[in-house]
Amino acid sequence: MSTYINQQLKATGVAQVIVVLKSAPAASGAVAAATLGRAAAVGPSFAPPETPGLAGIEQYFTQSELSQASALAEVGLAHASTKLGVAARSRRRSPTPPASRFYPNLGVMFGTVDRGGLSALRSDNRVAAVAGAPQISLIHPTRSAAANLATKVTWGLEFMNVPRLWKEGLTGKGIKVGHLDTGVDGKHPALKKAVEGFVEFDLEGNMVNPSPAPHDSDDHGTHTAATIAGRPVNGRSVGVAREAELSSAMVIEGGVMVARVLGGMDWALSQGIQILNMSLGFRGWWEDFIPIIDILRSQNVLPVIAVGNEYAGTSRSPGNYPNVLSVGAHDENKLVADFSSSQRFKRAVDPIVPDMVAPGVGVISASPGGGYKSNDGSSMATPHVAGLCALLMQAKPTATIDEIEDAILRSCTLGAGMFASRANRGYPDAIKALAILTGHDLSASKGSKKAANNSTKKSASKKSARKSSKSSKKSSRSKKGKKTTAKKR
Repeated sequence: MSTYINQQLKATGVAQVIVVLKSAPAASGAVAAATLGRAAAVGPSFAPPETPGLAGIEQYFTQSELSQASALAEVGLAHASTKLGVAARSRRRSPTPPASRFYPNLGVMFGTVDRGGLSALRSDNRVAAVAGAPQISLIHPTRSAAANLATKVTWGLEFMNVPRLWKEGLTGKGIKVGHLDTGVDGKHPALKKAVEGFVEFDLEGNMVNPSPAPHDSDDHGTHTAATIAGRPVNGRSVGVAREAELSSAMVIEGGVMVARVLGGMDWALSQGIQILNMSLGFRGWWEDFIPIIDILRSQNVLPVIAVGNEYAGTSRSPGNYPNVLSVGAHDENKLVADFSSSQRFKRAVDPIVPDMVAPGVGVISASPGGGYKSNDGSSMATPHVAGLCALLMQAKPTATIDEIEDAILRSCTLGAGMFASRANRGYPDAIKALAILTGHDLSASKGSKKAANNSTKKSASKKSARKSSKSSKKSSRSKKGKKTTAKKR
């Protein structure tokens, strides 16, 4: 039994659980949406009646006044938009919340069970796994300050050699990136053409309908979104994949967090995403979300997740799982940021997290309202890597997510001031990653041009020397002639 489930049952007699069904879709999100019908396109439903073979599973779940959803309903906050202030929310008791929810693109259910329901789920041969639902929280920046965008590109983009890939026409065009965060300011000049889809999940986990215009309940989501795919503004860029398409879901913070995050994932899959960026997680090690990450990868989605900001010896799940691309933060001096989490695990695969580090200190990106902020955090490093994934996917559309991940990890360098226990493989290089993935070595071609230029210079120098020699000989002969003539005279 999951430790978290056991703790909840002991404390309240009921527990929130994630149920992974054996019929979980193996196709891409877009295909799954078409196959499973309208429910897949519009979000989670309360039961899986339209899906053959799953009828009756919802009966294992129970409504309980001890559940979080019931507590929200009792005080009238269950269906509140996170954008609204407390004064604007209805204080009327909300309808009784559903005992369970079904996420068709993920092939999972979420809800409240008692001991009997839990036992029934575990014995049902349609159920692959039953996991707990620890409380998820945002990985907040450790520092945030207003900033001016004074350079053409941010230091992180320059450090990763991203502009060199832009020169090759690699901008992430046509690549879909899922973004689960606090939302996104769709009116920001850097983002108004980047957000292809937006959805908000309320505190109970319901999709807000009609869907509002892209907005941010905080400022975290706007900052991370622009680092992934921000468009150039007045010739200046903060975004790595500046033509990628963002599918952004407001899923955090507050309320039934796991329901909101699962809803965001399910919706993002329906949008056909290829990369999922998340800067959120459970504090510490909780294995409950491992099956969810496996489902994402089975649908050809690469999860790029922040490791946390709780310093050495700590990490967050799912950012500490071996089946994600886990990212920590480093500064301009190639030093791992003090706050960046890192941890060793007793396992054969990826025993050290994060997998790598990326620019995460003094990162300038968009802020709601049209301005910019400089933030520190592994949340700032992660979108740099998600954006790089988009560039590489554009470079080789036939590449698998494993190949993209491998190319990035093999491109990493462990800086002289970095410890492997903190940075693992080190920091990535866009030029090296492209060469590993495609065989197109921009550094070699750059070197060839340099060699050609040197050769041209040497050739010109030799020609100049020959001309000088000829000129000197002519001058000497002329002088000798003059001397001879003088003698004849």
